[in-house]
Amino acid sequence: MSELSSQVNWPTVASVVTPDGVLTGAIVIEDGCVTRIEERQGEPQGWVVPGFVDIHCHGGGGHSLATGEAESARAARAFHLGRGTTSLVASLVSSPFDLMLKATEAYRPLVEEGTLAGIHFEGPYLAQSRCGAQNPQYLRDASVSELRQLVETGQGAVKMVTIAPERPGALEAIEFLASQGVVPSIGHTDATFEQTEEAIEAGAYAATHLFNAMRPFNHRDPGPIPALLDDGRVVAEIIADPVHLHPGTMRFAFNVSLPQWTVLVSDAMAATGLSDGDYELGGLEVTVKNGEARLTSDGSIAGSTITMLDAFRNAVNMAGQDVVSVSQMASATPAELLGLADVGTLEIGKRADAVWLGPDLELRGVMHRGQVQPLS
Repeated sequence: MSELSSQVNWPTVASVVTPDGVLTGAIVIEDGCVTRIEERQGEPQGWVVPGFVDIHCHGGGGHSLATGEAESARAARAFHLGRGTTSLVASLVSSPFDLMLKATEAYRPLVEEGTLAGIHFEGPYLAQSRCGAQNPQYLRDASVSELRQLVETGQGAVKMVTIAPERPGALEAIEFLASQGVVPSIGHTDATFEQTEEAIEAGAYAATHLFNAMRPFNHRDPGPIPALLDDGRVVAEIIADPVHLHPGTMRFAFNVSLPQWTVLVSDAMAATGLSDGDYELGGLEVTVKNGEARLTSDGSIAGSTITMLDAFRNAVNMAGQDVVSVSQMASATPAELLGLADVGTLEIGKRADAVWLGPDLELRGVMHRGQVQPLS
């Protein structure tokens, strides 16, 4: 048995965020799991929070998760692990079905070994008018037949699928996914308020990057946003960066919703962590300038260049949220949404995945399965 605080580069006393509140002390581990959380005297050396759980990520460190290549996925995961993301879901963009199937086959072993936490298909059953940086030539109506093959091939690896509920076949697809334990998420949609409610009733209990790539709110034509925010069954993703959302919009979403209904995501693409320049996402050319990733063709936002660490800080510093609430949105809520039972919180019996943040939320250490990780 060993204490995290005895590990190299780990605090002896910190403000530890647990499901029962903040405890001044340290956690004790054995075989990579938390066995005890003990109180200690002394000045806390910053915060220890659960490892971040990113359920929407397309890549990072120059490596893509959208291509279905296992080695690229391993490298992207290593990059994000060094920034505090201890559980990472590989998000693919709209693609031909054969690529989706091959990606599922390639990523399933990575999910089984714990390198990835699952697969998220962001498309291809999306609205043409709200496709954003998705390749429009691959968009199509929802297909239960395709989804059945993906779910069966994944053998539990497929965790989430983003669907525009107004597309033909969408409600049947949502019902099928929900019956298989896969999260149907509403996104890239031009749906009306009523169509959104229908999708929620069919089993869609998540929203992909709320506000972005969605029909905007209007007082006479409310669209999907208020339906998603108002329903306690729905967990909504928020990309907490000022490119995707004005800080006031972030504050509004956090204040209207609850941490148990909100998930911070990075939506990071391969350019995350690298300099400005030309990149690629889903076969489309992307230009990154001043940290903003946009399609070279028309300037549409093409994912982000933030990490979950950045999202965490932005939610605190830009949107005025407290560390405990933000920790819930960055770890516990996404883990619960995807049914990841052994991560997301620091409590006895769960994996010792933790992030050490200084008083100003600077990254000081990352722990994965009880082992201190190199920072990237």
